[in-house]
Amino acid sequence: MKKTVKIRDLDCAHCATLMEERIRKIDGVESASISFMTQKLVIEAEESRMNNIIEQVAKICKRIEPSCSLSV
Repeated sequence: MKKTVKIRDLDCAHCATLMEERIRKIDGVESASISFMTQKLVIEAEESRMNNIIEQVAKICKRIEPSCSLSV
């Protein structure tokens, strides 16, 4: 399943790269790509685990860039 998530208040391209690398390591994630310019994350993962994966993604993003938030 492919899902696009809006990332709000992402201020740093380097932080976006760090987030992308860590998101790819989540069990069940097949691919992840963050566009700093559009502030969107495209994630491909197992449909049955997507809600749990999105929760983990939110935690990763907050840890790296505390001011950012996700809009599913």
